[in-house]
Amino acid sequence: MREAQFEFGRNGSTPADADGRLDAPAFHRNAEPIWQAMRDTLARTSGSVLEIGSGTGQHIVTYAARCPHLTFWPSDIMESHRASIEAYRLASGLTNVRPPVGIDLMNEWYWHDEIPLGAILCFNVIHIAPWAVAQNLMRGAGRHLKTGGHLLMYGPYKRAGAHTAPSNEAFDTSLRGRNPEWGVRDLESVADIAAQNDLALVKTVEMPANNLVLAFERR
Repeated sequence: MREAQFEFGRNGSTPADADGRLDAPAFHRNAEPIWQAMRDTLARTSGSVLEIGSGTGQHIVTYAARCPHLTFWPSDIMESHRASIEAYRLASGLTNVRPPVGIDLMNEWYWHDEIPLGAILCFNVIHIAPWAVAQNLMRGAGRHLKTGGHLLMYGPYKRAGAHTAPSNEAFDTSLRGRNPEWGVRDLESVADIAAQNDLALVKTVEMPANNLVLAFERR
């Protein structure tokens, strides 16, 4: 397993279900606040929504059930995550969730030209990966989102180079201790690489536990 990967939903006391489903504790804390922050945007979105770094798959099946007008495409780099996503997809019975695919943000990624994207979701990814992952996320979003489409991101961020809470600073220290290339990203740096790819930061939503939802629009 590469250090750019981070497995959600399994530890010594939380094994996978028999069908491969993993359970991420963070999902139970943040799924509803994230939904409240992005539901109006998704209500105005049409076509397909790609989630990058779908993790256990719990978020995408929850939101797909609430957005039957959209087709959701989950993805993850980890085989165990893709197995969990597929198990949740099958258990849900939803017809608007496609089987998971592998997208590796350590490299530039490409999407199907015949499937234009109305939105891209990316939760809790860029702080547990090298900076190249954020750069490639923005390059791909700028390339594949429809004009007026949105990239919706969730996670912790610094502002003007400073942490917004002691807990975020401690989290950042723990991440960098695990891998020096990881860490809580600066909001302005993220917005800058987005702008380089024709993505404008149009909305910032304060979230519980000192996190943010960022909405970028493809111009």
